[in-house]
Order: sequence, then structure tokens, then C-alpha cells
Amino acid sequence: MTNTEFLERVNHLIELSPKDQQQIMKALEFGANAHTGQTRASGENYFTGHCMPVAIHVAELGLSANMIIAALLHDTIEDTSITHKDIRKEFNKTVADLVEGVSKLGKLKYRGNERHVESLRKFFVAATKDVRVIILKLCDRWHNLETLEYLPEEKRKRIALESMMIHGALASRLNMGKLTNAINDLAFPYAMPEEYEKTLSLRESFLKQEDKVIEQMYRDMLRVLTDSLGYTPKIDRRKKGIYSFYKKLERKEWNTDQIHDMIAIRAIVKTDADCYKALGAVHAKWRPVQGRVKDYIASPKPNGYQSLHTSVFTGRGNVLEVQIRTEDMHQFAEFGIAAHHTYKADTKSARKNEFDWIDQLGDIKQDESVDDYLKDLRTDFFADRIFAMTPRGDVIDLPRGATVLDFAFAVHTDLGMSAQGGKINGVYKALKTPLESEDIVEIVPGKKTHPTTDWLNWSITNLAHSRVRKKLGLQRKFVPNKKAKTSSAK
Repeated sequence: MTNTEFLERVNHLIELSPKDQQQIMKALEFGANAHTGQTRASGENYFTGHCMPVAIHVAELGLSANMIIAALLHDTIEDTSITHKDIRKEFNKTVADLVEGVSKLGKLKYRGNERHVESLRKFFVAATKDVRVIILKLCDRWHNLETLEYLPEEKRKRIALESMMIHGALASRLNMGKLTNAINDLAFPYAMPEEYEKTLSLRESFLKQEDKVIEQMYRDMLRVLTDSLGYTPKIDRRKKGIYSFYKKLERKEWNTDQIHDMIAIRAIVKTDADCYKALGAVHAKWRPVQGRVKDYIASPKPNGYQSLHTSVFTGRGNVLEVQIRTEDMHQFAEFGIAAHHTYKADTKSARKNEFDWIDQLGDIKQDESVDDYLKDLRTDFFADRIFAMTPRGDVIDLPRGATVLDFAFAVHTDLGMSAQGGKINGVYKALKTPLESEDIVEIVPGKKTHPTTDWLNWSITNLAHSRVRKKLGLQRKFVPNKKAKTSSAK
């Protein structure tokens, strides 16, 4: 790809000012000179074969010119003689800081040992300082996975497993659907080849059966919504990625009859009101599946995701998922935190509450053992999630298996410290009671309630454990006593 071709492609993806174009052309020349003589495992020129594709991925996420320039130069500090000072002088401080941030992360190695954990800690501390650095690193990994075939088999599997465990999971928590699917789908065949082949065969068979139905439904949906809205909405067909299909198959014990969202029709409409109007039109034409209507517009997911979901009987022996959202909602669903206007405008802080969990990544105790640190990450950040609600309608994002006590600490430390029990959907329950998605939870405080070591058995989140340990003066990880007597604070 020539510099001119690169610029044309980027300009097609995002709107660039004349100054932006000039700076990007300058970065293309600067980066190419810095990486002179370097090649990849494929034999390609390092800059054109890696740095430019990474920058294309950044542009595909709709990010700023500075982010594209930083992507072009992301390996210069680590792999060449170029310094932060050089980049700041030639471009600006924002670009220099971003490149330095990526360089400080270094090369993550999945080894299941101390070095791996230190890399993870570095990775997540960087996320709390400037998420743009993490987005660059995720795009870097995206392209590395696209060229994984050129590496030795053992290395391919290690990188693929690492990518699914860390990069794909983090992209998912950032609600970056496009990036999550790209990472997981590219890594899946290398990380789990047998499962991949089995899933691929089932997926192809499934799609072959559904193709005729989806095409007819697409045409019918377009007509129904156009008649209802008075304009033609954007409608597309979404096929579930192969790794997402695998995860769904696992949950459904490999019974494809239980999967109703392999293919979905997505309608993009103009306003929130049109979303509900379109939903009414869909239900007037097709009978909805009971319990499958989800209103994420009125009650967004904790990461900010909004959409209306429903599943309908097609009348042809099939069930089809329908998603209805506005263009802004769609951008956020696809690009997550990268879709926020402040990331397009080159500022660090794009969220208030939407991604507060990122800040918690830096709160995990730095003196924890390797096993404890990884356990906390898996439990608090990368486990399956549930979304419980306060009586006021605030959504609390928790790992599956979280209890009333975990919920209390997630709302506020003081509430957790005084929690005596909780009402789940109006029914009083003990602190150790596990929660389910969509539970409405009201914490009941007690004047004489105080934490005991039993509370460490009654909670699973690092947040609850760390607050309780601190209150009790426990410096080391407390090993729960499974035979502990029940505390009076229930």
C-alpha cells in the first residue's frame, strides 16, 4: 500500500482536515524511515506490513488523526532509536504520550507466572491512566492475529490464548463489539482448533438452513418498517461470529434448536421514539416470543449499550432476533468507548460512570500473589456478568455469582459496611444470597451491623473482600473457613 493509497483509505473512513492529512503524510514518511530495514516474520516490510494496517484499524474505529498517527508510530520508541522527545518535536505531546504509553506496556507474554502477572498489572494500570493507549494496543493485537499464520505453531497457540483471555475480554468490557469479534474470531482456530472445526461445521449447516428465511424476513421487515415510520430505515442482517456461536453452543449444551440469535435483523432508525414505534410494528406483524423482549434504551447496560431486542416467530418454523436502535446507539454498540466524542476529540476522559470499572483495575492490591491476582481479574472483570438494579433504577454491574453483600459494596462502601440483609424483588434475603440479572435489590442496613470474617465467605468480588479485609485489619488474603459459624449479621 502506497502512502497515497493509505491516506485515501483513511479519508474514506473518517473525515480529515487538510492539516490532518498533512500530518498523517508526515507520519508515514517518519515511520517508514524509522523502521528502515526491519521486516516481519512473513518477510514483509515492517512499516507497510504492520504499522500501516494497525493505523487502518484505528481509522475503522472512527478515531482521531492523532490516534492514527500514534498507530503509525506505535513501535518506534520500542523498536527504533526514536525517542518521546523526537515525536513530540515532530508532531505533538499527545502523539508522543500515546506512543510512549504503548511502548511502556511492552510485549505481553502469557506464561502463567510472575512475569505474566506483572505484564497484566502494567497493562491495566495503563488503562486507568489513558484508555486510548489500550485501544491502540488492542488494534495492534488485532493485526498481529491477522498474520498469526507466519509464526511457529506453539507460538501461535500461546498468542491466540492470550488474546482471547486478555485482549478479547477487555474489548468486550469496553463494549467494542467490532473489535471483540475480530480478536476472538481470529484467535479461536489457533487457540482451540478442535472446538473451532466442530463449531464451524455446525454454523455452516445452521446458516444454510436459515438463509432463505432471513432473506424473506429482511424484505418483509423493510416493507413493514417503511410503512410504519414513513421513511426507509437502514436494515441489515447480522450473523453471530463463530466464537460467539461457540460460547452460545456451550451454554445450550450444543443444542442448536435452543439458539435463536444466530442471525438477527438490525434496524437503524432516526429517533428513540421511532425505536418503540418500530417495535410495535414488528410485534403487530409477527408474534413475539414470551420473555425475549429487552428494553436496553430505558435501562441501558452498565457499559452504556442501548437497543431494543425482541425475538419473533417467523411463521416458517423459525425464531428470529430483531434489534432496533438509533445510529448513535449503533455506533456505541459497534465501537464502544471509542465511539465517545471525547475520544474523537483527543481527550483522555470520556466517561462518567459508564466505564468506572476501568478505574477499579488499578485498585487490585499490588502485593497479591500471582494466583490471587489472576483470580480477582477473572472474577471481577472478565467473568460472565449480571445486571442487578437499585430501587431507583440504577444498574449495578456484577460478576455472575455475586451476592447481596457484593451488591451493597458496589453501591457504596458505607452501605456495604452496614448491610444486614437485602430485599430481592421485595423479598428479604440474607447477605450471602446470589443475585440474578434484573433483580431489584434494596439493601437493609442495621445499626449494630459490622463486618466479620464470615463476610469473606458471603461475597466473591475483590471490592467487597478488600473493604472487609481492611476493616478487619487482615493484611493477607483471608482463607475462608467453610465451617465458620453463621454471623449475627445476616
